Amino acid sequence: MRLTIACPDALRDDANQLAMVLGFGPSDAETYVALNWQDAGGNLYACASLTVSDTFTTTAQTALERPTWDTDHIISMAPANRAQAALVFSLEPVLAMPDQLTACAGDDGLAVLAAMGLTQVEVEL
Repeated sequence: MRLTIACPDALRDDANQLAMVLGFGPSDAETYVALNWQDAGGNLYACASLTVSDTFTTTAQTALERPTWDTDHIISMAPANRAQAALVFSLEPVLAMPDQLTACAGDDGLAVLAAMGLTQVEVEL
């Protein structure tokens, strides 16, 4: 299944901690970086679209455990748990909210983002 995830600016740091818990290593801390999507209210989002396993949504909603690769404790579990508490999964696109990490299923990530009410914005370098 493909999930497209909209991460509001205020949750980026926490969401990147969660991405490391659910992901494969330290590089997952860079999942939500560029704020290049916005909703109708002008709230900015960093977005990701990825193929996940059939068990991903269950794993993402159960008690978090530090991954075995994190022997140096680079993950901050408290922020990861905050991001998990703000996580909303939907099999159908729902509107992105500036206080939620919104994950929606759909084969076309760009179409899902549009259905979430997000439009792409220019990122200044």
